[in-house]
Amino acid sequence: MMTDDELVRNLEDLTENAAHHQLQTLHSILQHQASVSYLQPYLSACDAPVDAATFRSRVPLSSYDDYFHLINQLANGDIDHHQPLLSADPLLCFFYSSGTSTMKPKLIPYFDSALSRAASYNAHQGSAAIFRKLVPPRPEVNKVLWFLYADEVTTTRGGFKVMAASTYPLQGNKSRSNWNFDIIDGIRAAYAAGLIRAFSMLESKWEKLCDDLESGFPSLEIADAAMRESVVEFLGGPQVDLSRRIREICAESNWGGILSKLWPNARYVKAVTTGSMKQYYPKLKHYAGDVMILGGDYFASECCLGINLDIQQPPESTRFVMLPTAAYFEFLPFDVNERGVAGEETVDFSGVKVGEDVRGGSDNLQRIVSIPIG
Repeated sequence: MMTDDELVRNLEDLTENAAHHQLQTLHSILQHQASVSYLQPYLSACDAPVDAATFRSRVPLSSYDDYFHLINQLANGDIDHHQPLLSADPLLCFFYSSGTSTMKPKLIPYFDSALSRAASYNAHQGSAAIFRKLVPPRPEVNKVLWFLYADEVTTTRGGFKVMAASTYPLQGNKSRSNWNFDIIDGIRAAYAAGLIRAFSMLESKWEKLCDDLESGFPSLEIADAAMRESVVEFLGGPQVDLSRRIREICAESNWGGILSKLWPNARYVKAVTTGSMKQYYPKLKHYAGDVMILGGDYFASECCLGINLDIQQPPESTRFVMLPTAAYFEFLPFDVNERGVAGEETVDFSGVKVGEDVRGGSDNLQRIVSIPIG
C-alpha cells in the first residue's frame, strides 16, 4: 500500500512521462484486445506489433452511432466468445450514460477488465491522496453523507442488467446509515445537480419529513411497498428528538448556510461543479455557506479522463490533469471561433501544443473503440 506522498509522486511521474505511458497503454490495449471484431477491418492486415502512428492512421475516430449495432448484439446476448465484438473481457452489465454531453443517454457495456480496474484504482487512489492532504482524516468525526442516484435496474433481452453507473456500487451494498449528525465530516454526490436536487427537496418537504420522523412512518406519498417497509424498519419507531431538531433549523426563513446548521462539524461539500454542472454552483454555495466546496475529477462513461489537482478552485478556474494510463488518447485541432474540428489528422499526447485548442478521443482498456470526448 503506497503512502499519500508516494501516490502523488506516482501521479507526477505519469504526467512527466506521459508520452511513454501512453505508448505502453496502447500496447497493452492492442495486446489484450487484438482479436475483437471491431478492429479486424482496420488492423487485420498489419504486422504485429502495431505502432501508435499506424493505429491512428488506420482506426478512425467514431461516434456512438458507429458501433450502436454491436452494442445491440451484446445486449441481445448474441455473443461469440471465439470472436468477441468489442472486448475480449466478459460482459458484466450495461450502464446508461448520464447524457450530459449529448443530452441523450447511451447504453455503455461494462466489461470485467483487470486492466481497466487497475487504471481506475490508480486514478481513485491518486485523487484520494490529494483530498487527504487538504482534508486530513479525523478520528471522531469521520463519516461522509453520500447522495447517490439509484434508478430502476432493468434487463436486456440477453439477460444483462442495465443501470446508472452510480447504481452499480449499491448492488448488494451493506452500508449503514447513522442518526448522529455530529459525526458527519463531509457531504458528497457525484454531481452538483444531485446535491441541489436533494437540498431543494428538503427545502420544500422538510415539514412533511419532520411529521414522518415524529410518527415513525413514511408519508403516503411513498407508494413503493418495499421502500415503506425498509423506512419503517430503519426508523424503529417515532424519532421525536430528531424531528424537533430538524424542524427548528429548517423553520428559519433564510436557508443560506443551512448545511453547517444541520451538520455542524462538516468541513466540506464535494461534487463535480464544472461543465454542465457549473449552473448549480451559486445555489450550492448558498446552501453551503462557510463550508468549503471541493470540485470533483473528470470521469466519463468511458474512463477517467483527468484528475483535479486543486479541488478548492471554483468551476471557472478548475484544471484537470489527464492520466496517460487511463486510456489511449487522440486529439484533433479544434477551432473555438468556428466551434468545430479544424483538421482531420489526429495527434497523441506528445503532439498537443501548449495553448492549442483540441478535441480528444479515447480508446479505453475495456473495449477498443475510438470516441470523441469533450
